[in-house]
This record gives sequence, C-alpha cells and structure tokens, in this order.
Amino acid sequence: QSAPEQHRYVFAYTITLFNAGSATAQLLRRHWLITDGNGKMQEVSGEGVVGEQPYLKPGETFRYTSGAVFETPVGIMQGKYIMRNDDGEQFEAIIPRFRLAVPRAVH
Repeated sequence: QSAPEQHRYVFAYTITLFNAGSATAQLLRRHWLITDGNGKMQEVSGEGVVGEQPYLKPGETFRYTSGAVFETPVGIMQGKYIMRNDDGEQFEAIIPRFRLAVPRAVH
C-alpha cells in the first residue's frame, strides 16, 4: 500500500503484551507519539487496541498487529497503555521507542 512517489509509506508492526506481574490487568486505552523522518509528530489516543481491551492474567500474552502511515521512509513510534488491575487501580505500561524503516533506508 506504500506509494513512495506520493510520499506515502505504510508499515505494519506487531506488539506482544505479556503480564509479568502477579495480578490480572486489563488494557483500557492507548496513547502513541508517532514521528516521521521530518520530525512531524502526531498523537493517537483511544480505547483499547484493534477494537479490543484485553484482560491478561499473570503469565498470559496478547499479540496484535496494526499499522502506521508516514510521509517519509523512516519513522519512530513510542507510547503507553493505560492499564487497570482487579483492585481498580490504573497504571501505565510504557512502550519504548521503536523504528519503522523501509529496507536499506537506514545504514
């Protein structure tokens, strides 16, 4: 779906969530900072991920694939998930920065 001549680069990425804690947790919301190679930043927030709000028991995983569109062949994403445990307490799960790049765009 990319069209470099139109400055459109489409990427897919896969995230795996793993509950390494001792309590169950539910993903309520997401918040992403998406920055293209020109420094243009956009923020994306919303409920759940890919239409779901997964509920993870200790040791369980949830994997999903989503996508991002950039005007440049390289971009970065970082963000956080807002989670809630069974006691109703909310906490943040930080998503470290990762790069999306067209093959051979970064040396």
